[in-house]
Amino acid sequence: MRIFVETERLIMRELLPTDEAGMFEMDSDAEVHRYLGNKPVTTRAQVQEVIAFVRQQYVDNGIGRWAVEDKQTGAFVGWSGLKLVAGPTNGRTHYYDLGYRFLRRYWGRGYATETAQAAVRYGFETMQLPLICGIADVRNEASNHVLQKAGLCYGNTFDLDGLPHHWYQRERPA
Repeated sequence: MRIFVETERLIMRELLPTDEAGMFEMDSDAEVHRYLGNKPVTTRAQVQEVIAFVRQQYVDNGIGRWAVEDKQTGAFVGWSGLKLVAGPTNGRTHYYDLGYRFLRRYWGRGYATETAQAAVRYGFETMQLPLICGIADVRNEASNHVLQKAGLCYGNTFDLDGLPHHWYQRERPA
């Protein structure tokens, strides 16, 4: 198991097939998918496909979302990190997207902000990325806040699948 980043409370590591149960609990929760198109998974096979897809992103792109684990308990709490998006999205192609998703029972603990800030540091310092972007449904106040706390700046509002979303981005500091 490869660990990419450690924060004070969390380990950000490669997503593994053994994360299936946690991923299923998270992605089958309609409330978790409230601002993600309202399409929660219904089978473990769907989760297995997602895990395989993310693991292939590690091979193809050198990056993909990471599992987030509680340091004290070893519990899977969600995923966070960067991924390369081919696009086009909001007129952009081949950009690195910052994202995060957590089991509902772990909401409100600051994990999204903690991991988003760590992922941005990793992207700029380790990967030397020139730009990191993020997208959030305009109604998702919590996610919009996290992207701002991670240092991304509002760019514009655009239509994504018929819904208004905010686009954020941040260039690597000089």
